[in-house]
Amino acid sequence: MFNKRKLIIATKHKKESVIAPKLEKALGVSCFIDADFDTDTFGTFSGEIERKKDPISTAREKCLSAMKKNKCDLGIASEGSFGPHPSLFFVNADDEFIIFIDQINAIEITARAIDTSTNFDAKTISNEQELVDFAQRIGFPEHGLILRKHQQDKKLIYKGIEDMNQLKLIFNRLMKESSSIYVETDMRAMYNPTRMEVIAKATEHLIEKIKSTCPECQWPGFDISEVRKGLLCGLCGMPTASTLSFIYTCKQCGYQKEDLYPHQKTKEDPTYCDYCNP
Repeated sequence: MFNKRKLIIATKHKKESVIAPKLEKALGVSCFIDADFDTDTFGTFSGEIERKKDPISTAREKCLSAMKKNKCDLGIASEGSFGPHPSLFFVNADDEFIIFIDQINAIEITARAIDTSTNFDAKTISNEQELVDFAQRIGFPEHGLILRKHQQDKKLIYKGIEDMNQLKLIFNRLMKESSSIYVETDMRAMYNPTRMEVIAKATEHLIEKIKSTCPECQWPGFDISEVRKGLLCGLCGMPTASTLSFIYTCKQCGYQKEDLYPHQKTKEDPTYCDYCNP
């Protein structure tokens, strides 16, 4: 279905370096980018342009725009968010979404990777030693930095700093006009190898989904459509809130399959039972 077809990767931040090799090997596609396609128009991490939609909607819009501009019917785009982990309190996470669109076959498949391996950080500093300490903590110079006078300053922003001499030079220049400076990690993929690794994981999840085909019609993207709770308690036998099964549904023919005990547990510990442990 995809072999020898051209596929555009909608990026200006070198994401193709981790996405293209995996896709070409797994699907037989020929990946390319459009160097003139400006993904910053859909939102920037540094805040000059606000992202108006949720991550997956933004990735979809980005992908379709790149496909339309390049007259290509196969495309991929990703979008990341950084902040508190959705289930682990007080832990930052990198939440990456990736979308695959095939307009010829009306296929849209999305995947996600959430990882606490992120150096996402920012701080207001007032001297050079604080700057050096921050840089060392986040993995500079392999990971780039951004400097500006204050967090809300969207006019004068120095991005993609990867050299200590340049970092100190810009810092001292800004300090002549301000009593403190705002330093933050540059979360654009090409300046953040830790983030690039999470994008690679999201790509692998996506490939797994694409290669998961319907047992009835062989359509790609045979994926979980519903999580059913009700795993029985091992003590009292009553249903719990734990997962009993996954329901897989084909988007093409509607075929469904139930996968019982997906976590290899046939009974739940009474600790998690509302009847045994209210």
